[in-house]
Amino acid sequence: MAHGFKLYLVGGTVRDLLLGAEISGDFDFTTNARPDQIKQIVSGWADAVWAQGERFGTIGARKQGRQFEITTHRGEAYNPDSRKPDVAFATHIDNDLARRDFTINAMALELFGTNGAIPELIDPHDGAIDLAQRVLRTPGSPDQSFDDDPLRMLRAARFIAKYGLTADSALTNAVRANAQRLSIVSRERIQNELDKLITVKDPSNGLWFIVDTHLADEFLPELPAMRLEQDPIHRHKDVLAHTIAVVGNVDHAHRIVRLAALFHDVAKPRTRAFGPNGVMFHHHEVVGARMTRDRMKALKYSTDDVAQVSQLVFLHLRFHTYSMGWTDAAVRRYVKDAGSLLGELNELTRCDCTTRNPKKAEMLSRRMDDLERRIAELREQEELDAIRPDIDGAAVMAHLGIGPSRLIGQALAHLLEIRMDEGPLGTEEAFRRLDIWWSTHRPE
Repeated sequence: MAHGFKLYLVGGTVRDLLLGAEISGDFDFTTNARPDQIKQIVSGWADAVWAQGERFGTIGARKQGRQFEITTHRGEAYNPDSRKPDVAFATHIDNDLARRDFTINAMALELFGTNGAIPELIDPHDGAIDLAQRVLRTPGSPDQSFDDDPLRMLRAARFIAKYGLTADSALTNAVRANAQRLSIVSRERIQNELDKLITVKDPSNGLWFIVDTHLADEFLPELPAMRLEQDPIHRHKDVLAHTIAVVGNVDHAHRIVRLAALFHDVAKPRTRAFGPNGVMFHHHEVVGARMTRDRMKALKYSTDDVAQVSQLVFLHLRFHTYSMGWTDAAVRRYVKDAGSLLGELNELTRCDCTTRNPKKAEMLSRRMDDLERRIAELREQEELDAIRPDIDGAAVMAHLGIGPSRLIGQALAHLLEIRMDEGPLGTEEAFRRLDIWWSTHRPE
């Protein structure tokens, strides 16, 4: 470079270039310049510069709408009882690449090097070969790598799933041996990495990896606990296999629905019982919603995420309670219960069908098609998405000549039940029904 420092493009961009994948507009670089020097150099070139990550060696910049992060060569490690990394700067690119998580991410393109304008691939750990052979390895000892940053063990699951990689035996054994080390990582970082895993196109192999290596025991113990047969007498697929299949069925862009799929049968181990007709999981949706809330809160998910996912778990069997067909009343109750999550609930319900019996799968699909058709028809006839009584609380109080009380809530609940069963009543009929109700509920 003109300023006498070396500059390298690093990380996922290099990997994705070799894979021929689409490249995002943001780029990561590393250099032998120190943070204050980086700041001085880019300040005269970039449209904006920020230094929130300066103590970790990173300076951010924006130029013509693109964002760049430029980091001094570094090595970092966790203290045994610390949740935050210690940072030490290095002077050579090889030192920087040696501290990267996996060989496929430990490659760099040197810009403005000995070949002038032609970038030179720096690949001291044969990451390009591993990428071609679909192998996941660490640049050095996997035990040391995971000791430096235990989150890398969970990140390994994401790379296995996203790129169709197979972990080499040393890496797998190191995860098993170091799984408990994940306890020093903040719940927020684990949550973020879990979200990234479950939103790859097919997370199945990654989810199996965290179960088989006992990594899930450390942050999501409910997942391996689902490794039990639905019905040991008839040898149906186990709950865990079904759960992972359902997660994979959901569109990978729908994070909330994928989380709901991950948790939807979480209470089956706790509620399993045996009766004359075989295995039963009574109220597993109720228990599961509570377990989902507890685990997601422990992982520091947002209040909205917790509410939406636990509600979907609570409702995931609702479709199957209407086995006699979709009457208008049944459709209204289903839509009201689902609320703003109607689309998500329908998707989860469809994806929950993992049967290998084609006739049963076709029957369930037909029933869902019928429900969605009935919802669309009823929407054309009435206000289906905001079902409420035909008269409000103020009208009820004025008509009955009483003030605010528990009776008003009871009257509105009664009118809502009628509205659910019969559809819109109209104001006159609503007052008539209110009078009938009041004749048996008026205080003496």
